[in-house]
Amino acid sequence: MAPESQIPTTASEKQRFAVRLALFYSAVFAVSGTHLPFFPVWLKAIGVDAAWIGIINAVPGITRFTTLPYATAFAEKRHAIRAGMMVSVFATAVGFALVGVMHQPLALLLIYAATCIMWTPVVPLTDAYALRGVVRYGFDYGPVRLWGSAAFAAGSLACGYLVDSIATRELIWVIVAWAVVAAIAGLLLQPLDDVRRKIADRHAGKALLRDAGFWLVIVSAALIQGSHAAYYSFSAISWQARGLGGLTIAGLWTLGVIAEIIVFALSPRFSLHPSSLVAIGGASAVLRWLITAHDPPLALLAVVQLGHGLTFGVTIVGTMTLLVQRVPSHQIARGQGYYAACSGLLGATTSIVSGVIYAHIGEGVYYVMAAMAGAGALLIWSARHRLKTQPQSEESGG
Repeated sequence: MAPESQIPTTASEKQRFAVRLALFYSAVFAVSGTHLPFFPVWLKAIGVDAAWIGIINAVPGITRFTTLPYATAFAEKRHAIRAGMMVSVFATAVGFALVGVMHQPLALLLIYAATCIMWTPVVPLTDAYALRGVVRYGFDYGPVRLWGSAAFAAGSLACGYLVDSIATRELIWVIVAWAVVAAIAGLLLQPLDDVRRKIADRHAGKALLRDAGFWLVIVSAALIQGSHAAYYSFSAISWQARGLGGLTIAGLWTLGVIAEIIVFALSPRFSLHPSSLVAIGGASAVLRWLITAHDPPLALLAVVQLGHGLTFGVTIVGTMTLLVQRVPSHQIARGQGYYAACSGLLGATTSIVSGVIYAHIGEGVYYVMAAMAGAGALLIWSARHRLKTQPQSEESGG
């Protein structure tokens, strides 16, 4: 990565790049913050039955491990990561607008699937663009990425407030509005220096997939992040069954996001090797899920929620740093695509399995999540010495 890092830059260029990237992250995650909690609510409001809602909501997970890796590889092969981001968010805005006028389930499913094909590559492409910026400008990933987390929380809270102010059937247009903001923010993104290499692109992906160290990173991270599946799917249901009100549940989720933001803000001060950070994230997840499985009182539950900063935030920081170290800059989008596909496949599978387990043993599902996180922590810890050596150079092509 030395050739890029040697390019002189001014402080103003670095700041301009980071600020515009932070704005884009904010807009993109604001879309997610409104879409994830409230799209199913909108589907129900327009008369879509539960069976169709389940099918429609499975689409994003499917695209993450089917079409997404091809999209990121295509953008990288064409040296068009920034252009891919811009096209994706624009097409997403158009797609959600078309979804908003469709009420027939099959037509809605087809248009939503096309929208997700364009939408799901946005975050991996943005992370690839950001990591190239890390190499090019020398800024820290965490303080820029935190704005995405903040916007996710703000978008969810704002949309939650609007639920009481507008007709539920109009919620789709809140999602569309944020997608339009993301498309506008995309126009502000700065181009990065071309990182083309003489190595044939058709060999780049194969070389990356032959790197055992790369697989160790993405599989261990996917295991730890996938262990959150039961939390994402059933925490609100469980807490509501315990008698907790909507505001309390929202507050518990917000505590987790706040902890995540703090971790991203403090990440430049982390001195541990990134493989150790991922291992800490996994070990913290084991403890978090074991406590959650015992149905803790509200005060302890609030403390456990703050652990999201470790289980999610520290894992992300460690993973992204390892990818910067492990993956040549000209393959970073491809690497992000493979990571997203691995996480999507494992996450979708875990979500389905956790649903079956939760139906039989309720909170006991968190024991399974703890085992999953533990496997990820042990995998990355066992590979820590191997990951402390640089496996490849830019010129090697992987």
